[in-house]
Amino acid sequence: MQYFDAAQTADRLDYPVLIPALRSGMAAEASVPPRQHYSLDPDGEATLLVMPAWNREFLGVKLVDVFPGNARHGLPALSSVYVLADGTTGQHLALVDGGELTRRRTVATAALGTSLLAPEDARVHLIVGTGHIGGAVYDAYRAVRPGIATTLVADPHNPAGAEALAERLTRRGADAVAVAVEDLPSAVGRADIVTTATLAREPVLRDEWITPGTHLDLIGSFRPEMHEVEPSLLGRATVFVDNDVARTEAGEIATALARRVLTEGDIAATLPELCARPAPRTRTDGEITVFKTVGTGLTDLIAAVTVFAGRDPA
Repeated sequence: MQYFDAAQTADRLDYPVLIPALRSGMAAEASVPPRQHYSLDPDGEATLLVMPAWNREFLGVKLVDVFPGNARHGLPALSSVYVLADGTTGQHLALVDGGELTRRRTVATAALGTSLLAPEDARVHLIVGTGHIGGAVYDAYRAVRPGIATTLVADPHNPAGAEALAERLTRRGADAVAVAVEDLPSAVGRADIVTTATLAREPVLRDEWITPGTHLDLIGSFRPEMHEVEPSLLGRATVFVDNDVARTEAGEIATALARRVLTEGDIAATLPELCARPAPRTRTDGEITVFKTVGTGLTDLIAAVTVFAGRDPA
């Protein structure tokens, strides 16, 4: 059985390879049971998450250990690994670093949504959030919208982080001009594509800031109490989700449904349904589109297979 550490995993999950793999893999038949949560202590702090998926060729499971108390020991709160096996024999094939796999499949999934939904001629991209996930957004989006000329970077909770990310992109010679911004409403108004990657519990984007024709990818919220945009925005947008569990797990979606701003029938399609179409859908004039991703075991499986199918580890 092979082991792929974080560096080897990142090397094999180059976005021009991973994003097409996700598109073809999402359109194929697969089984993705709901992820399971297991409390490991009486206080409910430590948690084990189990995320399985399988298709005709492979099966796999991501194991995620969440120990919030690790901060007291100077250790990360989250540790994860992906176990990949042969779908015919069940023989284990590989262990893949779960942290880097999750990071890259997350931003690649959002970029895939943009490739299928956002304006083809998009020129200005706004990234909101500069943490572990937000820092990877630029490279993924360059793979699907190379025409982007300006990348705006904002982080309402960490302005210094926005400055640092913009400087890193500039130093490495990013193709799009990277600019840190503090006036978020103005930046949202300029953007053709907005990507949020925060852990906000209160909306960081207001409904009134979003102008006609904008495409939004919402990455951050994955619990009902988390919100990156005001739910009312979803009432005037065409909404897509990566999978059906977003209806209950994503705060914006769950709240909009509960308030009847959005109905179940208003969700236009899931990502597998979009990927199964022979061509991207046509945008209507002035249409606002929203793609909400909460993560799925299928994207984990596709990413792990992509890692395993690459060249032998060094």
